[in-house]
Amino acid sequence: MTQPSLPELLHAAVTAVGGTERPGQVAMAEAVAEAIDDGAHLLVQAGTGTGKSLGYLVPALAHGERVVVATATLALQRQLVERDLPRTVEALHPILRRRPEFAMLKGRSNYLCLHRLHEGVPQDEEEGLFDQFEAAAPTSKLGQDLLRLRDWSDETETGDRDDLTPGVSDRAWSQVSVSSRECLGATKCAYGAECFAEAARERAKLAEVIVTNHALLAIDAIEGAPVLPQHEVLIVDEAHELVSRVTGVATGELTPGQVNRAVRRAAKLVNEKAADQLQTAAEGFERLMELALPGRLEEIPEDLGYALMALRDACRTVISAIGSTRDKSVQDEDAVRKQALASVESVHDVAERITHGSEWDVVWYERHEPRGGGAYRHSGASLRVAPMSVSGLLREKLFTDRSVVLTSATLKLGGDFNGVGASLGLGPEGAEGDDLPLWKGVDVGSPFDYPRQGILYVAKHLARPARDGDRKDMLDELTELIQAAGGRTLGLFSSMRAAQLAAEDLRSRIPEYPILLQGEETLGELIKNFAADPRTCLFGTLSLWQGVDVPGPSCQLVVMDKIPFPRPDDPLMSARQKAVEEAGGNGFMAVAATHAALLMAQGAGRLVRASGDRGVVAVLDPRLATARYGSYLKASMPDFWYTTDRNQVRKSLAAIDAAAKQPD
Repeated sequence: MTQPSLPELLHAAVTAVGGTERPGQVAMAEAVAEAIDDGAHLLVQAGTGTGKSLGYLVPALAHGERVVVATATLALQRQLVERDLPRTVEALHPILRRRPEFAMLKGRSNYLCLHRLHEGVPQDEEEGLFDQFEAAAPTSKLGQDLLRLRDWSDETETGDRDDLTPGVSDRAWSQVSVSSRECLGATKCAYGAECFAEAARERAKLAEVIVTNHALLAIDAIEGAPVLPQHEVLIVDEAHELVSRVTGVATGELTPGQVNRAVRRAAKLVNEKAADQLQTAAEGFERLMELALPGRLEEIPEDLGYALMALRDACRTVISAIGSTRDKSVQDEDAVRKQALASVESVHDVAERITHGSEWDVVWYERHEPRGGGAYRHSGASLRVAPMSVSGLLREKLFTDRSVVLTSATLKLGGDFNGVGASLGLGPEGAEGDDLPLWKGVDVGSPFDYPRQGILYVAKHLARPARDGDRKDMLDELTELIQAAGGRTLGLFSSMRAAQLAAEDLRSRIPEYPILLQGEETLGELIKNFAADPRTCLFGTLSLWQGVDVPGPSCQLVVMDKIPFPRPDDPLMSARQKAVEEAGGNGFMAVAATHAALLMAQGAGRLVRASGDRGVVAVLDPRLATARYGSYLKASMPDFWYTTDRNQVRKSLAAIDAAAKQPD
């Protein structure tokens, strides 16, 4: 019997989801199929509207091997599991003559823990557990959330937090969930047979396609103990986010609050000598953290080094003592002991890592002061440690024994894939060596006609932005652009402070155009309100550069206040830049310019989300037009028609606004 052809399968899947087959999607599917057949690695840039999920799902399902699909966002995970996969499997079933199973798998803390729910939560100050439902006032927000969770536990089939609508606060969820370190284990838990997290893992073992997130993929790579089932193909969607997500998972943090919590949890479970040793070490660490330490700690100050070694050694003593001491007077001792052990081990591991002093780690001190706008709920200090680079880790752990496909709308920076490839641990495209995985990059284009649909405007006449300086000329320009556009503006700012100042200034200047500000409502509410009223503007920072999908007339002007280089005092970025320079490379281009190019490519991509969209991306930073690196940044963005003529842009915006107001 002849095998069904890829075009036949793709056509059936596209028809099933109600889409339109596009040349870029066909080219992508063919490239993915070839990579899987050859066991090769592929980077695919697929512009917005290409239909890239089917571009990789169809060839993966056709091949018949187990596939893991990792995404960065919950929205895409939901789209895959609730829409794309069910319809695609149904459409391909009669052609493939089999029905591939699929499942979603997340970290353990994403699932409701029945032991926590029914037996209570280990408390820090006293022995045993307490009933969180009795402790929280039923009229309080926490109490109401907990009651909803108890009712939901009887209805849910998955126990997955993201299936609970509307959601609950992090505080409430923490009362009914556990980390992998805190889990008793299915064989030791009275609720192991009913465990939601274990059920999800079992479903994943039986599935041909497993949808997960970048964080779990990183944990699977970093921790050595496999979390994901064995698989032959790995597809990483939203791959531009992978390096930052892996870095986040590989970053350790130590705070006085975290250390004191470990002290309280362990105190009742160990002998007095071990408890006193940990208490003394915690007090010494807390005293030092109250001092004004510099940002990056290239060398650990001597007194801090001694404090960390004392903390590490005290944790080690307590870990041994917890394992050898039993106290039957403690209610549900195993759960209390497991949580205490998890807290102490976490402190030990970070203290050990910092005192070990690897040349591949960056250590820095942060102090968070209370600020307006809800940026921080409380002040505090922390020590953080992160890998200088995750490229070696990714090269060793990601590109071994399986075919890897990475895809995103923004993987080509400055016109090629090599910048992103280097961050993933890959050599130049086509290069082959003993420790360099062979890969190729494919740009399948976009269904949108960017030069006709959008304008890239650079305000060349403005003064060069100074750090934290007054930018009255920029605010004047922004005001005029919003007026010309009739609102309809997404303002992408390089810092929260800049977004807040701009919102405050423009609310008094142009009150007829409502300005929404990130942080004043949930992101979902802000985007919903922005899309509902074309006269509205939405201002914010990092998550808006990548997380807004508003096709149609509500978003016809995207403004970037300045090129989003990392802050000069960012410890990790500056350390990475310095390392490149010491190795003889161009640290600015490899780190700062690449970071900015990726954000600008993502930010500019907010403008055109559908074939009928029209508008302007305005960059209010003259360096994009005047600096040598400007051409690299522009080459990373969609191929919009380019101008520095402010009058032409105002006329174009006014015309787009007038057209949007015309009845259909």
